[in-house]
Amino acid sequence: MALIDLVVEKIVKIPLESKDKPDVLRELVQILKDAGEIDDFDAVLKAVQDREDKQSTGLQDSIAVPHCKTTVVSSLKLAIGIAPQGIDFDSIDGKPSKLFFLLLASPDLSGPHVEALAEIAKLAGSKAFCKALVNADNAREVVELMKGE
Repeated sequence: MALIDLVVEKIVKIPLESKDKPDVLRELVQILKDAGEIDDFDAVLKAVQDREDKQSTGLQDSIAVPHCKTTVVSSLKLAIGIAPQGIDFDSIDGKPSKLFFLLLASPDLSGPHVEALAEIAKLAGSKAFCKALVNADNAREVVELMKGE
């Protein structure tokens, strides 16, 4: 399954209400819970926080990709959050993150997990595309941009 197939309005939130890293993680996991994509909020949040505690997933150029493998999911799950104001996420470049891609995978889904991370990295390579996402007005616009519609 391609990452693009996971992009639907119910897993996109713009703007994020969070002001700090722990709240961003909670808010992204809540998006999946509200969308009916996960059942066990606490287990998923703990798995994401444990992974984040090992090394920040805040990349450069305003992008963060919190991700983890957990037995709580059986298929790849994605949540997208956009914070136009930027949130400190301990990024590599020290700048606030604006685009958040939460990725969850079952431990036996290494291939799709790595492929999805690679797809996000490829998207992140386009500064114009990232700027368009940050400036999107709503979830539908984000979906349309991601799907190239």
